[in-house]
Amino acid sequence: MAEGSDEEKTEDPTPQRLEKAREEGQVARSRELTTFLLLATGLAGLWLTSGWLIDSVMTVGRSGLGFSPAIAHDPARMMSHVVAQFFAVARGIAPLFVVLVVVAIVAPNLLGGWLISAKSLKFDVNRLNAIKGLGRVFSANAVAELAKAVAKSVLIGSVAAGFVYVHIGELLDLAGADPATAIVHALRLVIFCCALMVLVFVVVVGIDVPFQLWNHQKKLRMSLKEIKDENKENEGDPQIKARVREQQQRMARQRMMAAVPEADVVVTNPSTYAVALAYDGDRMGAPRVVAKGADEVATRIRERAAEHHIPRLAAPPLARALYRHADLDAEIPAALYGAVAEVLAWVYQLDRASREGDAAPAVPDHIDVPPELAVPAGDDSSS
Repeated sequence: MAEGSDEEKTEDPTPQRLEKAREEGQVARSRELTTFLLLATGLAGLWLTSGWLIDSVMTVGRSGLGFSPAIAHDPARMMSHVVAQFFAVARGIAPLFVVLVVVAIVAPNLLGGWLISAKSLKFDVNRLNAIKGLGRVFSANAVAELAKAVAKSVLIGSVAAGFVYVHIGELLDLAGADPATAIVHALRLVIFCCALMVLVFVVVVGIDVPFQLWNHQKKLRMSLKEIKDENKENEGDPQIKARVREQQQRMARQRMMAAVPEADVVVTNPSTYAVALAYDGDRMGAPRVVAKGADEVATRIRERAAEHHIPRLAAPPLARALYRHADLDAEIPAALYGAVAEVLAWVYQLDRASREGDAAPAVPDHIDVPPELAVPAGDDSSS
């Protein structure tokens, strides 16, 4: 049952899934929003440019309905007259036409944003499959779109039919009115009818836009297994990550062991911890930790130090404090300067005695560690 439930697409799509769908050209779109904006823009354009349109129509009408014998008997002048009439009409509708073209380009991208996807344009043989094509035609989504189109047509058609029915008398009276009055009145009726359809479309858009957003999310829903696979792909296989981490730790230990011969002294617990310190007054502002470890690693550090004759000092409180509070390949904390200075002084005395053949200096038997950095004996937690 658990495995079956993991396969059910019940989870919202992840940001990565949404981005991948976008790259493939899958975004939420609403045709009704585009249609509404075109109608609203056309209505506003008709309202704002009605005077200009009326003048243009009147001019073209007077010129077109007039009769000139000279033009009627001269094909060349007739053609020039037709071209002039065409450009007169074009000048009248050009501003509104340009605005509508801009809206037609911008409107589809208001929902889902701009999208240029090469994958959506890529040739796919499966799109030529007639069986799958019929399946898409008679799918539940196609039936829903058909039902929506029919409902929209009935709604808009009812509004238009109702408007014509109410104003049928005015429309018939236009036949007997003078052309100027008829054109002005007809244009006002058209604008008013369009305004009613735009108001109806507000309802249509208010339903379609949320539906398209919901339907887009639904199509991209993921199963728990898909989310787990995606996380595994992003973060990597835990087993592979563990092996990589183990390899990194092994390489870090190898580099650390290679640095032990460069140390001046190794401070031990004496068996649990080992911290190798190096100090060069010309290159360092303070002693640095070149290696540190516990248990088996500490044993290897001590063995490595013995191989290269690095002095070792058993100072448990200092070893614990250095292991806990000093980072590898970093300078020791300022609070431990005094304690480490005692150790380095002993190392320098030991080196001078070895070179001059003198007796070895006494081994420091008590090195104080500041209380705030002291680590109780038996506390083996790492830094």
